[in-house]
Amino acid sequence: TSYRLCIMRKLPSVLARTLTSGSSGSPGLPDMAEVRRKLRDIVGASTNWRDHVQAMQERKALHTLLAKRQEDLPPRRMKDSYLEVILPLGSQPEIREKYLNVHNSVRFGRILEDLDSLGVLICYTHTKQEMQPRSPLSIVTALVDKINLCQKIIHPDCDIKFTGNVSWVGKTSMEVKMHMLQLRDGDYSPVLDASFVMVARDPENKRPAFVNPLIPESPEEEEIFKQGELNKMRRIEFSTASLLKMAPTAEERNIVHDIFLNTLDTRQVGTVSFQSRKLPPNSVWMEDAKLKALQICHPEERNIFNRIFGGFLMRKAFELGWATACSYGSSRPFIVSVDDIMFQKPVEVGSLLLLSGQVCYTENNYIQVRVHSEVYNANTREHHTTNIFHFTFTSENEVPQVVPKTYGGKYPIKSMLYLDGKRHFTAVMKEI
Repeated sequence: TSYRLCIMRKLPSVLARTLTSGSSGSPGLPDMAEVRRKLRDIVGASTNWRDHVQAMQERKALHTLLAKRQEDLPPRRMKDSYLEVILPLGSQPEIREKYLNVHNSVRFGRILEDLDSLGVLICYTHTKQEMQPRSPLSIVTALVDKINLCQKIIHPDCDIKFTGNVSWVGKTSMEVKMHMLQLRDGDYSPVLDASFVMVARDPENKRPAFVNPLIPESPEEEEIFKQGELNKMRRIEFSTASLLKMAPTAEERNIVHDIFLNTLDTRQVGTVSFQSRKLPPNSVWMEDAKLKALQICHPEERNIFNRIFGGFLMRKAFELGWATACSYGSSRPFIVSVDDIMFQKPVEVGSLLLLSGQVCYTENNYIQVRVHSEVYNANTREHHTTNIFHFTFTSENEVPQVVPKTYGGKYPIKSMLYLDGKRHFTAVMKEI
């Protein structure tokens, strides 16, 4: 199979024992409803939309609890933030409907929501002040670094267990490693690994705030922490080399030019021009490989800080990305990887959210989809980008080659999207 072998990254031995000790049933573990209840209690968020303004006003008083320096905060260990959470799809079938899709497997968009909530709770566990029931920190998702799957199907009638802990800490940010396992034949088997980056801000979610340092306790933990540093450097390098900042490499320029030459219509009578283009066999123009969606952001989808829940945005983006890949490949696609989701701007309740899914690269039976998310202000008619999502799917059959139609000396947008998609796809394939 072309799917990833889910190699569980080296965890501290105590965590690894806990992680792999699953057997039938998980008595006493909190479920996702408990995770969300704990988050509301930690922040002091109201479940009543009418009371949210007062609840946020009360948080202002927590400013006095913020540390002036990171050195003033007690260091924490990886196992201090370790959590296990159960999703009892098998033992509590009444919750199954929410997670079920038409193919009788689990909706991956719902899993994205759960991972986002769990990642925030893990960070609050790391930064918990023993004598304070409410945290002065506003912890939000800054980045989904990557989510790699090793199971094609997530079964809708078997319990799922999420585990995770803080794996790296900066001054105001934390990397969280999470794993998802599913109960099959009496044992929990790996389904996915996920890496999120969370940032801490003040009680009003306006300025950065310091978080507790992380102290590795063993060579295995030191390796995990070092990998967090390397992940940060990799993200910086990837961002520095972005096509939004630097011209394509010589190799990439040749790729785009070769595509252009292969699409010239040489049968045209007279001089061949830039406009005389023809679609190669078994190919699709990029402009014909996209879908769009509109979402009205209701209070129901708000998070504990009364912005639209990041997990909800990921679910909607994934579902549009899946539909884009499904329409393109004319068969059911399966998610292989999610990477490099940057939360650039919060989405306010009441926003008009515009989502645009674009197939930007294909290879064999793989489909790389980019989903662009923006909010539209009907009063000012302004658009603001909030997120860019990157999804790698595999289709049951080999798919047509997607081809950028525009070409010119300054490399128009479709060619840049193609090259960016190829970069993300290549990075994903390196881990298979």
